[in-house]
This record gives sequence, C-alpha cells and structure tokens, in this order.
Amino acid sequence: MARGGYTYIMPNKARGVLYIGVAADLARIEQHRNGSGSAFCRRYGLMRLVLVEAHDDILLAIAREKALKAWKREWKIRLIEESNPDRHDIADLIF
Repeated sequence: MARGGYTYIMPNKARGVLYIGVAADLARIEQHRNGSGSAFCRRYGLMRLVLVEAHDDILLAIAREKALKAWKREWKIRLIEESNPDRHDIADLIF
C-alpha cells in the first residue's frame, strides 16, 4: 500500500534562498527547522515553512518536488505568494 507524502518550500528571507523538499512525514520539516535536518538548511538559515502540499502517494510527492525544482524562480515565488502572500511561517499551524 502506498504512503502519502509532502512537498514543501522553506526560504531564508523574502526573495532569498529557497529550499524545496519532499518528506513522507512532516516531522522531517521540523528537523530542518531545529537544525538537525539537511546541511543546506543549516548553512543558509532556512527555518521558516511557507508552503506545504500534501500528496496521496509518496511517488507523486517526489515527482512534484522534481517538477518544482525545475521551475523558474519567478514561478516558485508566485506559487508561494498565491498561497501565502505574507510568507507567514505556517509551521506553527502544523506542529
């Protein structure tokens, strides 16, 4: 049976570095936020979660992550601004 998954975007500041990730469990996102996740997140200070998309199948989440990474930067920013115009940290709503 397939498990679901999530794609997410974490920036370090407005119009700054963007991290796009995929996870089977939202706890992975919390690891990034507290510094025990990826070295990339630690290096660039990526602590805010601005976008999360839930997927019914982890393979769909992985495909979405790859697609988002291939997008132009302007498209990624537009996606964030459409769902979270003020770029609030939505992690508090999830955890």
